Amino acid sequence: MKGFTIIELLLSVALVGALAIFSFPVYQSFQSRSDGENAAVIVAQTMRRAQALSHAMDGDMSWGVKIQGGSIVLFKGETYASRDTTTDEVFDMPSDITPSGANEIVFEKFSGLPQSTGTVTLTSNTNETRNITINAQGTITY
Repeated sequence: MKGFTIIELLLSVALVGALAIFSFPVYQSFQSRSDGENAAVIVAQTMRRAQALSHAMDGDMSWGVKIQGGSIVLFKGETYASRDTTTDEVFDMPSDITPSGANEIVFEKFSGLPQSTGTVTLTSNTNETRNITINAQGTITY
């Protein structure tokens, strides 16, 4: 007779199950790291876009970025509270990323220089952090 015995079948299933159990935490760690890196890139690119729009005096206004849990908002106006909501561009941020530090950066029209400087820290649920820093000259590093 040809075929597999029940013991061989059970061992194969147990081996596949063991591999799955050990690989799941690695996958979660990779996903968390990837989410953090993606969020950092989106924050930096949104800051650069706000800076470029301010420098170009698009709409004859300053532009800024508001970073909050779950989203990043590119806005037109002197502050997030007094912004023109019709021009908002909202970008999603992974829910397992928590932002802290500088949460609102506004760029001066024409010069494109930031009104404030600081560091935005993005922390994942596995405590991995990404820092995005903006200096007085408007250089954004991460």
